[in-house]
Amino acid sequence: MNNTLNHIKTKIYDPCGLQIYNLQIEPESKAYDACQFELNGLHIVYRNAKITPKKVGQFVTFWKRSEGESIEPFQETDQIDCYVINVQTENRNGQFVFPKQVLIKKGIISTNKKEGKRGFRVYPIWDIAKNKQAERTQKWQLDYFFEINDSTNFKQVKALYAIK
Repeated sequence: MNNTLNHIKTKIYDPCGLQIYNLQIEPESKAYDACQFELNGLHIVYRNAKITPKKVGQFVTFWKRSEGESIEPFQETDQIDCYVINVQTENRNGQFVFPKQVLIKKGIISTNKKEGKRGFRVYPIWDIAKNKQAERTQKWQLDYFFEINDSTNFKQVKALYAIK
């Protein structure tokens, strides 16, 4: 278990009664601490986002290796309940918990009608969006975000993870 996930487990999951099972590290996306696991029966795809030098927000990958060995977006038929993304700066951190159905609606997970995305930007509450597209994206994303600090709202965390 990577340091960030271990911190999340101790600070968030344990107090909320959420237990990690069947942890599988994804070595190809090691730079994002990529892994998949079950959390109280939910199938989680997990990544740490990265700050990029020229754009507001943080970038995160969201792809899988296909049978032909190329990368492709996740599909609506994949066994995923949530895509969990950790974000942080020097002195703030938080987590996005996106339900699968929201990612399908937003065109991030592929359907038989539309190809999804292999990566995208997330905008935590402390980022100031610099254009209309980023503002719209941040607006819907913040419905699935909580900040991790001494006053984390555990009721909100439990609600975000009550997908099933």
